[in-house]
Amino acid sequence: MKLFRFDKEAGRSVTHYNSNFILSRILKTETSAQISCLHLDSDGIIGLHKAVVPQLLLVVAGEGWVRSDEAPKVKVQTGDAVYWEKGEGHETFTNTGLTAIVIESENLNPTAFMPPNSGSDKR
Repeated sequence: MKLFRFDKEAGRSVTHYNSNFILSRILKTETSAQISCLHLDSDGIIGLHKAVVPQLLLVVAGEGWVRSDEAPKVKVQTGDAVYWEKGEGHETFTNTGLTAIVIESENLNPTAFMPPNSGSDKR
């Protein structure tokens, strides 16, 4: 499991074409990808299971915890991203609710775009 950030502070200012916004890049994929939105209500859980392909979970609202086979639970919140390798067991759960986008594809490389999240800066 690897943790990343895509919050406003991880982005860069864009001013081209009279623009004024922050862009937080996530990834680029050269193979097909499946993108889904997950809605976990209070006490919601995505039970422990193995990743069929590499996947990236982007927390867009709320907070909760994630864990993998080899790591203890880690708190995540809006702006955090979690990457799991193919075959890695993983679980996501929340007490208060969480909304996330999940991207699944054979060739994901989030390290090319997003800064790592050590966990110490926001926890």
